[in-house]
This record gives sequence, structure tokens and C-alpha cells, in this order.
Amino acid sequence: MRRGGDKNIVLSGFMGTGKTKVGRTVARLAGMAFIDVDEEIEKRSGMSIPDMFEALGEPEFRRRETEAIRDISAHQQTVIATGGGAVVNPENVFLLKQNGLIVCLTAAVKTILKRVGASGNRPLLKAENPEQRIGELLTARQSFYEQADIMVKTDGKSPRTVAEEILERVAAWDASGKG
Repeated sequence: MRRGGDKNIVLSGFMGTGKTKVGRTVARLAGMAFIDVDEEIEKRSGMSIPDMFEALGEPEFRRRETEAIRDISAHQQTVIATGGGAVVNPENVFLLKQNGLIVCLTAAVKTILKRVGASGNRPLLKAENPEQRIGELLTARQSFYEQADIMVKTDGKSPRTVAEEILERVAAWDASGKG
């Protein structure tokens, strides 16, 4: 089911919306490569994201994120899963849209909380009330997520169902001549 053209499919959205699992499935179904930006940052730095936040701070993480996105966005026929906050930086959005179609995955606060759990792997959720923190971050990032070309809800859907919906919507986008 290889898609036409050389554009990337870029998955954005809040943590826990399924970007990595869905991204791997989209790549497999479409015969495309897959790159997870956070995994690439960890590989380049030799540190986990939580360790990087702890030792170097969020600004340094965001700098490294943009550096990785600059390199990754030059790929073709690649499914790219971004970190949840990547699209807050206009430079990242510009880079990703140069050679990609941005698909934002969404989910309700309760769905996100259930998916990410009380895991210590989410530095931005180290809060007294993680559910409230998710709501605050979603509200703060909403306008950035809405810059996506396509929005897809993931609540109550399997990664394969979401991946198939993405591929259908991307094909329709391509056929419309927008892409």
C-alpha cells in the first residue's frame, strides 16, 4: 500500500495519543520507513528523555529536538513520530511541513492518563495532579496541534484502526491536490 509522492507522514499530538505505536503500524502498512524523534534524540545523546530533562533541562532538550527534526525532516517516504511538545516550536513545524503532511493524533484527558499511567517516564507529568496537568498542557498546546493538516481521534481505537484511517485520509489529501 505504498503511497505516492515522496512526502513524509508526520504524527504529532500529546503524549499518550499513540504516535509511536500508530506510526510503526502506518509505516508497516504503507511500506515506509519509521523514525521516532524522541528515540533519535536518546540515541544521539546516550541519555533517556527523563534523564535529559533532569540533567540538562527542558530548553536543552528542545534545542536537541529541533536539531533532530532538522535532520529527520529531510528524509522522504518516512513516517515521523514527534514528541508531544515538538509542534510548539514554529521552526519545527516549518521544517516538518517542508516535506511532510502533519497528522495530529488526539485523545481525551482520561484516555491519555490511562495510557501514560503514573509512569515516571513523563517529565512534564511530574505533578501532584497529573490529570489536571494533562488538561493544562492540552489547553496550552491546542492551537499548535490545530496547525496539523489532518486531525485523527484515537480514543477507543486500536493502533491498526487509527493507522488505516490515517492512510485513507492522507490518500484523500494527496488526491485532492493539496499535498
